[in-house]
Amino acid sequence: QVQLAESGGGLVQAGGSLRLSCAASGGAFSNYHMGWFRHAPGKEREFVAAIIWSGGSSRYADSVKGRFTTSRDNAKNTVYLQMNSLKPEDTAVYYCAACSRWARCTTTDQYEYNYWGQGTQVTVSS
Repeated sequence: QVQLAESGGGLVQAGGSLRLSCAASGGAFSNYHMGWFRHAPGKEREFVAAIIWSGGSSRYADSVKGRFTTSRDNAKNTVYLQMNSLKPEDTAVYYCAACSRWARCTTTDQYEYNYWGQGTQVTVSS
């Protein structure tokens, strides 16, 4: 059983940056692909970014490509989401999630993730 805890959210002006962290405990972190999703009011929860267990490959939603970067430090059991050039439409609760590397999960599909953090609020003012 993996427990995930996000941190690093907050209020930032448009054009600014934030770095989210997601700390994992209770399981072998390197056994999991990690994903980032966000949920804005009135919208469906959507995929943002994902990184495979080794950190060797990552994927991004078109809306964040070139602005967001995900990375991981398996020694620290932590995954990161660096968010640059933030826009008001990036305002949402951001969640990290984990799916087993052995399950061959589709990392862009939220329904294939087994474990979720509690979320952290990101608010971008115009």
